[in-house]
Amino acid sequence: MRWAAAAANKAPSLLRRMGASSPLSSFYDAAAAAVAEVDSSIFAPHDAWELVISERVLTILHTVPSFEPHLDFLSPVLTHHVVDEVLADAPTAPFAFRFFSWVSRQRHLRSWFSYSRIISILRSPGGFDSAWRALADLGRQGVPVAPAAFSALISAYSASGMAEKAVETFGRMSEFGSRPNTFAYNTLLRVFVDKDVILLALAIYNHMIKSDCRPNRSTFIILMGGLCNAGKTEDALALFDEMLQQDISPSTTVYTVFLSSLCKADRLDDASRLLDSMKRENCKPDSITYHALLSGFCKSGRIEEAFQLLRAFEDDGFVLGLSGYSCLIDGLFKAGKFEEACRRYKEMLEKNVAPDCKLYTIMIRGYTEVGKVEEAFSILSEMGGRGLVPDTFCYNSLIKGLCDIGHLDRARSLVLEISQHDRFPDSATYTIMICGLCKEGLVHEARNIFDEMEKLGCVPTVMTFNALIDGLCKAGKLEEAHILFYKMEMGKNPSLFLRLSQGADRIHDSDSLRQLVEELCGSGHVLKAYRLLRGIIDSGVVPDIVTYNTLINGLCKAGNTDGAMKLFQELHLKGHSPDAVTYGTLMDGLLKVHQEDEALMVLQHMLRSGRSPSVSIYGMLMRALCRKQKVSRAVTLWLNHLWQARRAPEDAEAIMTARKQFMEGNLEEVVRGLVAMDRKRGVAGPFPYTIWLIGYCRVHKVDEALTIFTTLTESDVDATPPSCVHLINYLCRKRKLEAAVDVMLYALEKGFFFMQPVGNRLIKRLCKYSKKDAAQELVRRMQLAGYDMDVYLRTTTKVLLYGESLDR
Repeated sequence: MRWAAAAANKAPSLLRRMGASSPLSSFYDAAAAAVAEVDSSIFAPHDAWELVISERVLTILHTVPSFEPHLDFLSPVLTHHVVDEVLADAPTAPFAFRFFSWVSRQRHLRSWFSYSRIISILRSPGGFDSAWRALADLGRQGVPVAPAAFSALISAYSASGMAEKAVETFGRMSEFGSRPNTFAYNTLLRVFVDKDVILLALAIYNHMIKSDCRPNRSTFIILMGGLCNAGKTEDALALFDEMLQQDISPSTTVYTVFLSSLCKADRLDDASRLLDSMKRENCKPDSITYHALLSGFCKSGRIEEAFQLLRAFEDDGFVLGLSGYSCLIDGLFKAGKFEEACRRYKEMLEKNVAPDCKLYTIMIRGYTEVGKVEEAFSILSEMGGRGLVPDTFCYNSLIKGLCDIGHLDRARSLVLEISQHDRFPDSATYTIMICGLCKEGLVHEARNIFDEMEKLGCVPTVMTFNALIDGLCKAGKLEEAHILFYKMEMGKNPSLFLRLSQGADRIHDSDSLRQLVEELCGSGHVLKAYRLLRGIIDSGVVPDIVTYNTLINGLCKAGNTDGAMKLFQELHLKGHSPDAVTYGTLMDGLLKVHQEDEALMVLQHMLRSGRSPSVSIYGMLMRALCRKQKVSRAVTLWLNHLWQARRAPEDAEAIMTARKQFMEGNLEEVVRGLVAMDRKRGVAGPFPYTIWLIGYCRVHKVDEALTIFTTLTESDVDATPPSCVHLINYLCRKRKLEAAVDVMLYALEKGFFFMQPVGNRLIKRLCKYSKKDAAQELVRRMQLAGYDMDVYLRTTTKVLLYGESLDR
C-alpha cells in the first residue's frame, strides 16, 4: 500500500515514541507525528512492528469508551494482519464487532478474512447479543455504523439458520443511521435465494434500484442463479440484458450460470451459441462451464453431440475428470448404450480416476434399469471396498430397480435392512415404494405406507403426493384422490391457506402475490413480506403442475370433463401456469366426449398464454374436426397455425397464397405450395395432408381426397396406409374403380399390407362391374407382393372371381 511509507525503516523511531510508559495522550501525539513522517514507499511486512501496533490498538479498545476517533490517527499504519490480530484478541465480542464496524469504514483495511473472522465471532455463544449491545452503544454515542457491519450480522444469522433474524437485521439498519449499500443488498439477496423466495429477492432488487443503489456483477449473479434454479429462464435472460445495459460485462460465472439454465430448459443450441459468444468476448470458459454443457447434452439424450463437444473441448485444453465421466456415463445409460457406458467406466478406472458416491449411484441405476440387479449389488460391494459409504441415493436406486422388475418383497426387505441408518428411509424411498405398489395395483398398501410416512415424521414431497394421486386415479378412486389433493393444498397450516384465499387482502394468483410483496418491500416491511412467503412455502407441500395434470387426466378418462375444466380454472387462480401436457390432456378429454368447440376454446387459451401447441395437438384437433365432417375448419386451423408460426418472409407469402387458393377451392395448389414450403424447412411429410384426405373421404368428397393423394405422390411424399385404405374404400363406393386400383398398386409398391376387407371389397367391385380381367391382374400383383391369396380371398370373392372353377 502506498500509504505505508517507509514504515519498516521508521519503525525504530516510532517504537521509541510509542513506548509502553508513555501516557495515552502523548501516545496519540506520538502516533500522529510518526504518521506524518511516513513517505510514499512500499510497506514491507514486519512482524515485530505489527505486533506492537496490534497491542496498542488493543490497549485503546480496553481503555477508551469511544475509541473510533483515536483509531482514526492510526488508520494509515494499520494492516490486514493487525486487524486480524486485534479481532482474534479483542477483549469481548462487543469490542470486536465495534472494531470491525470501524475497520469497515477504512477502505484499505477491508478484507474477506476479517469479514469471515467477525462472522465466526458472531456465531459463537453470546455473539449475536453482543453485537446488538455494541450497536446500541454506537447509537447512543452517535457513532455511524458501517453497512458492512450489518452485512456481517446478516451473513452470520443466515449461516446459523436464522434467516428471519437476518431479514429483521436488514430492516433495522435505518435505526442506526446506516443506509444499505450494494454489499448489504447482495447479502440479503443471498438469504432470499437460499430460502427459495425468489419473488422477494426480485422485490428487494427493485427497491434497491429505486433507492439509487447501483447493483454490481455479484447482484446479477445471485439473482440470475436464483431465477435459473427456479426454472425462470426467460426472466433470467431479461436480467442478463439489464446487466449489459448497465455496462456490466459478464464474467465466466455469469456465463456459466446462464449456460446451465439454458441446458436445464432444453435450449441446448442456444447454450452452444452462448459458449461461442463467450469465447468471442475473450471470456475463457472453465471446467464448470464445459461440464454444464456436456451434462445438458447428455441429459437431453443427444449423446453423440456430447462426444463431439468433448473432442472440441479437449482441443481447447479441457481435461476430462470425474465430473465429466459421470455425466457422459449417465448419458450413455439413459441413451440405452449400456456396453459403451461400462467401457467408459473401465477407461476411467484405467486412467486412475477414482469414482465417488455419485458415480457409483449412476452405475447402480444403470445396471438396475436394464434388469441387472445382482450386478448392481456387486457395484455396491465394490463401493464399500473402496471405503465409500453408500448414501440415500445409492440405496434408493437399488430399491427402485427392484420395484421396476416387480420384486416388491425384496425391495421391502432392503428398506427394512437400511432402516438402521439415521438417513433411511427418506421421502424418496417412500415415494419409490408407493410408485412400485401402485404400478402393481396395490393402492391400498401404498396408502398405508403414505400414512406410516407421516407418523414417522417423514414429510411427503410433491412427488410422493403425485405418485399416490396417480395410483388412486388409475384405480378409479377419484374421490379419494381429490381428498388427498386438497389435503396437500391445505398442508400443515390450514388457517394460513384460508386467510390467503378468503381474507380481505385475498391473494388470487401469483401476480397479486407479487404485487403485495412489492408493496410491503416498498413500505419497509421486508420482514413481513418474508414471513408471508415462508409461511406459504412452509405451510405444506404445494401441488405442482404434475399434480394438476394427473387429476385432470383422471377426470377426463372418467368422462368428467366438467370437473376437469373446473380444476383447470382453479389451477390459474392458485398461480400455476398450465404446461403443454395440461392443455393436451384437457383437449383430448373434451374431444373424446365430442366437445370440439370447448377443445378449440382451450387451444385459444393456450395461444393467448404465449405457449406454442405441438404438432400432435393440432393433429388431434384436426382429426376430431374431420370425424365431425368439418374438414374445411380443420384445414383453416392448420393454415392459421402456420401463419402464427411463420419464420421467414417467404413463408408468410406462401401461407397467404395457400389461404387465397383454399378460399377459391384450388386444393391441389394449396397442398403443392405447402409441401414445397415444408421441403424448404426440411420437414416434408404426409402430415397434415393425409388427415385432410381421410376427412374429405368421410364427407364423400372423394375427388378432393384423390387430388391430395395425387399431389403428394407427385411431390415424392409418401401417403400413409390408413389414408390409402380410406381412399380405396370410398373410391369403391363412388365406383371410381380404376383410381382405386391405382391406389392399391401404389400401396403394393410401398409394401403396405391391408386387412382382408380392403382387398376383397375392391376385387368384388371389379368383378361386379365387369372388370374381371383387372381383378385377376390385381390378384396376381398382390400374390407377387407377398399376399397368400388362397387365404386372403374370401369364398364370396373367389366365386365372383373364378365362377364355376371354384367347384372341384
